[in-house]
Amino acid sequence: MAEPFLIGESMTGGYGAVDILHDCTIAVDKGQIAVIVGPNGAGKSTAMKAVFGMLNLRGGRVVLDGEDITKLTPQARVRKGMGFVPQTSNIFTSMTVEENLEMGAFIREDDIKHTMAQVYDLFPILKQKRFQAAGELSGGQRQQVAVGRALMTQPKVLMLDEPTAGVSPIVMDELFDRIIEVARTGISILMVEQNARQALDIADKGYVLVQGANRFTDTGQALLADPEVRRSFLGG
Repeated sequence: MAEPFLIGESMTGGYGAVDILHDCTIAVDKGQIAVIVGPNGAGKSTAMKAVFGMLNLRGGRVVLDGEDITKLTPQARVRKGMGFVPQTSNIFTSMTVEENLEMGAFIREDDIKHTMAQVYDLFPILKQKRFQAAGELSGGQRQQVAVGRALMTQPKVLMLDEPTAGVSPIVMDELFDRIIEVARTGISILMVEQNARQALDIADKGYVLVQGANRFTDTGQALLADPEVRRSFLGG
């Protein structure tokens, strides 16, 4: 069986002396959507940060497209093709929408106009507001800026930490639609989500974490149909 495009395998580690992740494995295939769900404090965001190199692992490894990147810094991982959108402080509020997107292309030395046009096609409202300060936008529009900025690096994998936190259900649905569109272009999506039911509905693969360890792993639809997952994590 072929190795997944991105895998954080048997990850154990945390911040300082305390391990938050315990032999945790998260993977995503090319052009697919993988979603990490679970109760508060389950280690969901920690698992994603571990994959991105934001904490040191005491055990396990991270492999991207067949290359072991466990020892690389987050900056080096961006150059290898990883894009990361944190949950908070993910835009430059005093800069315009367009300046934010330009900042996203900091590692590029080629012409970025084509990628910017693609971002504006994906998020038409951003084109409309491209000369407006990003801090004046609504929560949902700010998230679009954050995702758009990450796409400007032309990532192979896009990692999203709680992309729908604090937005309305309508905006959440719209963001999920755009995320599906991004995956269809061949970019792998790894996402942490509180809105577990809706996220699993669009997921090719789902991971339910409890106390930093894998509790359930299956396709999104299989997890939605699993009585124990529904009862314990999806409210029945």
